[in-house]
Amino acid sequence: MSDARKSRSDTGKTPRMMSPAAHSFENAQDRIGVVAGAPRFATAELESVVAFLDELSLEIEGAIEPTAPNPYLNMSLYLLRSHAEGRVVTASSMVSAARVPYATATRKLAEMQKAGLIVQRPRSKTGKSFSLHPSDALIETWTHLADRIRRLAASKFAADASGSGSSDYYFGDSYQPGQSLIRPPRVLASPLKLAGGLRILVHGDPTFMVMDNLKRQFEQLVGTKISQRAFSIDRLRDEALRNAARPNSQYDLIAVDLPWVGEFVEKGVLRPLGSALDVERLDPSDFHTAGWRAAHWNGVPYGVPSQTTPELMFYRKDWFAEAGLEPPNTTDAVLRAAAALHDPARGRHGVAWNAARGTALGHTFMMTCADFGQPIVKLPAIAGGFDAGNLGRGDIEATIDTPRALEAAEYLMALLEFSPPDILSMSWYERMRPYAAGKVAMAYGYTLLAPYFELDPSSPAYENTGYLPHPAGPRGSPVAPVGGYVLGIPANLAEERIPDAAEALIAFTSPEAQKLYVQNGSRTVPRYSVGSDPEVRRLSPVFEAVEEMAWRDELQFWPRPPIPQISDIIQICGHEFHDMLRGLTTPRNALARAQARAEDALRQPIT
Repeated sequence: MSDARKSRSDTGKTPRMMSPAAHSFENAQDRIGVVAGAPRFATAELESVVAFLDELSLEIEGAIEPTAPNPYLNMSLYLLRSHAEGRVVTASSMVSAARVPYATATRKLAEMQKAGLIVQRPRSKTGKSFSLHPSDALIETWTHLADRIRRLAASKFAADASGSGSSDYYFGDSYQPGQSLIRPPRVLASPLKLAGGLRILVHGDPTFMVMDNLKRQFEQLVGTKISQRAFSIDRLRDEALRNAARPNSQYDLIAVDLPWVGEFVEKGVLRPLGSALDVERLDPSDFHTAGWRAAHWNGVPYGVPSQTTPELMFYRKDWFAEAGLEPPNTTDAVLRAAAALHDPARGRHGVAWNAARGTALGHTFMMTCADFGQPIVKLPAIAGGFDAGNLGRGDIEATIDTPRALEAAEYLMALLEFSPPDILSMSWYERMRPYAAGKVAMAYGYTLLAPYFELDPSSPAYENTGYLPHPAGPRGSPVAPVGGYVLGIPANLAEERIPDAAEALIAFTSPEAQKLYVQNGSRTVPRYSVGSDPEVRRLSPVFEAVEEMAWRDELQFWPRPPIPQISDIIQICGHEFHDMLRGLTTPRNALARAQARAEDALRQPIT
């Protein structure tokens, strides 16, 4: 796909069906070039080396007479580039790419297939037509070759230019023990056989939009058409619940916000993973612990982390340095820095955050309570925070009206003084716009929103942003509340579609696919292996920051516990505390009202 508009038309979506969130990010894509140019579908080294050798071989063949083209090389390069660009490769197109006589090319192609370098996959039900794809062996061979070619170039050309030889390459560039490149995604040995193609329900956020822009490439991988529908967060939940009421699911895979897992399991929306696939094929130990645990209910996994995106504090390193301020590690430090940097006369404001009525502010209140060491329901304390892994017991107790929650509410009131004038209507994307535009010193934001400024060289925040976990209150600890989505299989999916849906789920959440999303603009890494990939680490400092938070056990999902009633409690908090921010009620009254309404919600039967 060349851009979001083209992919939308190809999947049958219309502007009416797209969510405001999806539209919002599409506009940002147009502005900052998140998906400008052809999608990247390989390691950076492999991608650049294949392109270089393809052009070099043409130059050599055109410059030297007589010449003898190398059909193995030419066909390998053509196959790899087509794989990267999602183009269908047939035997006839491979023969043409060989640039040798037809009989010779046909013979050489057969030799490559016999050597296991090419995968042949049927394109029709009759099996009479085939598409050709690079095998795992060919991809692995070329991945290693790309590394050796770059090493040779660094050794020879760098030495000629500076006389320093290759020592800088080995000890300063890519020799990083314990880190290895994740290779490009591989094609499935057999194409998926899903009538009407693979159908996915997702949230309209940057990572899922990146997936949509790579639709053509993934269609080549799985061998079938992919249709993706995107909605805003509230409409996504509504559509998932409507879909669960249908006799047969309209979607093969659905995206589930982490707090919804308990509700969706209790309401029969999701199928247990173990009933559809061998969970060990997912390599569970590779997922960030918090993201993987959040996909469970009563110890059973119901989804696979597609995004693990903690909410962090973004701050302008250059502004802090100019003012002689240290990064804000506490809530008091946030308020001091906000006061020092807040200058409305110059169009500058101290801090931006989610304060819009309803879902947005509901999430903010819960995560702010966590900053002060207060979960919104009673949870047992453990090392690193609280245990939210055993919430199916049915005796959940609300803990909203507490002294620490009062501190959290008063902190939000204090933030108002240093926030933009339209703060009470700011939600997920709106808080990022002023930060990216250079109008805000700090912003609470999920890592998935970092492309707003990380991929826009014209943004004042570009390469000037630092990343911190949520600054802690007086009796709290730094915490990075884990957000994001798991992909799950609907409980009412037709039985004949389950095996292929499971194969697609494994492919879309693999390390190879996750790295591809990052290379094309995503800033979420559910897997340790992806976060430690050297090419991924070079793309953004946020990956190293998140990895460090993970090792310090700061990534936590208990701030938004996935109890079945969580959506109701989010709405309650989002309305009661919006009235508080508007000055219609006091923090104490807002806490009391939210507590009473939450207790009532917890008493209601789950239907």
